[in-house]
Amino acid sequence: MLSAQLKSYLAEMNMSATELQQKQLIGFVEMLNKWNKAYNLTSVRDPEQMLIRHVMDSLTVSPYLEGQRFIDVGTGPGLPGIPLAIMNPDKQFVLLDSLGKRIRFQKQVQFELKINNITSIESRVEAYNPDIKFDGVLSRAFASIQDMLSWCHHLPTEKGTFYALKGQLNQQELDEMPTGFSLVETIILHVPKLDEQRHLLKIAKQ
Repeated sequence: MLSAQLKSYLAEMNMSATELQQKQLIGFVEMLNKWNKAYNLTSVRDPEQMLIRHVMDSLTVSPYLEGQRFIDVGTGPGLPGIPLAIMNPDKQFVLLDSLGKRIRFQKQVQFELKINNITSIESRVEAYNPDIKFDGVLSRAFASIQDMLSWCHHLPTEKGTFYALKGQLNQQELDEMPTGFSLVETIILHVPKLDEQRHLLKIAKQ
């Protein structure tokens, strides 16, 4: 059931995935559903809705990623980082979250589904100071743009990009963007079977 839906959604989004990638994406939904009963990782309870609201919602960003190294801040159970890592095996993803149970889940996903391009780190974002900076900083339902930029300003390379996944756009939030940053592009995203607004904001350091 889920695999047929996944195939249909990928086709609708003009995305191609190998058999292995499709198995990993479905495996991720199944593990999220199983762990969710005990650990309450997401408010979404239905696997079909998890596929739409978590996996497909995350994958809409995939065509816009530029570079090799990405960090997903406030990743929760690994969103959007794990679906993006599955679809982009040539790129590296660091998944950052401050809650241990979420990190344990991510590590189990990595182990069971054999995803080799993710690294899970338990830390608050302000306290995480990596030696090598990132081409892209991803956040999905993490914080206001202002908070994201002030907390994560130290993470991208000089030419790195912030990728903020948003629902409805808040003009006041955009107007209050901290100095030293500029909005490069606003992209309207379309998620199959989801009748809600989705936007991707690409922000750069000036």
